[in-house]
Amino acid sequence: MDDDNTQANEIATLGGGCFWCVEAVFQELEGVGFVESGYAGGEKPNPTYQEVCAGNSGHAEVAQVHFDPGIIGYREILEVFFATHDPTTLNQQGGDIGTQYRSVIFFDTPQQRETAEQIVAELDSRELFDRPIVTEVTELDVFYPAEEHHQDYYRRNTQQGYCQAVINPKMAKFRSAFVERLKKSP
Repeated sequence: MDDDNTQANEIATLGGGCFWCVEAVFQELEGVGFVESGYAGGEKPNPTYQEVCAGNSGHAEVAQVHFDPGIIGYREILEVFFATHDPTTLNQQGGDIGTQYRSVIFFDTPQQRETAEQIVAELDSRELFDRPIVTEVTELDVFYPAEEHHQDYYRRNTQQGYCQAVINPKMAKFRSAFVERLKKSP
């Protein structure tokens, strides 16, 4: 989890496959104070990583993106979200398969719901993807933070095999596409 949360005062809860990937992307986005990996959308209280990965809890791996809407809007957050995962594959992102890897937007407010539904409809109508978007848009009930060793995973484990094979290419694509929206180095 990042420690620069003083400016963040709105939250987007997003699932787009493995939460390590979603967290890594949004940590580098200007206007994001911090990102926390966790679980949402299931029935079991306080699920563990093992329970979620086994597909037994109903939860999705998600990241809560804490951002300053004076710097970046919710719509822009969703534009990055849709550009950095495949919203057309049901319960799958690459080799990660199961409902825990579903594409999902958990909204907190009616405005977030409206924005999410609008952007899904716009992207579908523009036929930017080969297949229809299957991203679930649903109200956030409870967010459960993931275990500490899952927080800030990519930054702490860039040499790990999954990070090299899956996250590095995603980050390169993200950085290239959103170069003007990246955080400035201090």
